[in-house]
Amino acid sequence: MKKLIAQGAEAKLFLEDGKILKNRFRKTYRIREIDYKLRGFRTRREAKILQKLKAINFPAPKVIKTDEKENLIIEKINGKLVKDSLDKNYSKICSEIGRKVAILHNNTIIHGDLTTSNMILSKEIYFIDFGLSFFSEKAEDRAVDLHLLKEGLESKHYKIWEECFKCAIGAYKKEARRSHETLKRLEAVEKRGRYRAKKGS
Repeated sequence: MKKLIAQGAEAKLFLEDGKILKNRFRKTYRIREIDYKLRGFRTRREAKILQKLKAINFPAPKVIKTDEKENLIIEKINGKLVKDSLDKNYSKICSEIGRKVAILHNNTIIHGDLTTSNMILSKEIYFIDFGLSFFSEKAEDRAVDLHLLKEGLESKHYKIWEECFKCAIGAYKKEARRSHETLKRLEAVEKRGRYRAKKGS
């Protein structure tokens, strides 16, 4: 039996036979041919990224099957969302997050949606939802990834977000190969954000 467990802007998630089925549904506002190509491209790209993560032994769901068009069947990860577990032992958890983001970046993978809703605390922290992920060697993309992590922490864990981000960045620096370049670019990304916010107010 197939049970809908979540729906985002791009896809529906179903629980079926103990596995997750991710379906990228059709967007009627897009031209049909463009929509078909885009859904297929994003499904193939997500599968490719998850396969790469499996190859480097990174904690993320394993791909079970894909039609390379709109459906992706992946392993279900059991555990608690990090967003519901972070208040306890946040220093250790955030250090692990920072280290794992560095491993992604060292392997040219940009997550694209680094929030504690997309991380599951099991025996270790698993990263999930690679629907917006892509491959990149650009410092700008790595910096934006870290900026999204910072914004997510500030939004969902506002009482402890500064300490959380500090722990994450401390661990990131130790593990990331080009951390100096990335963190320098992060400063520029944040300045742009502050400038836009000031201009809009």
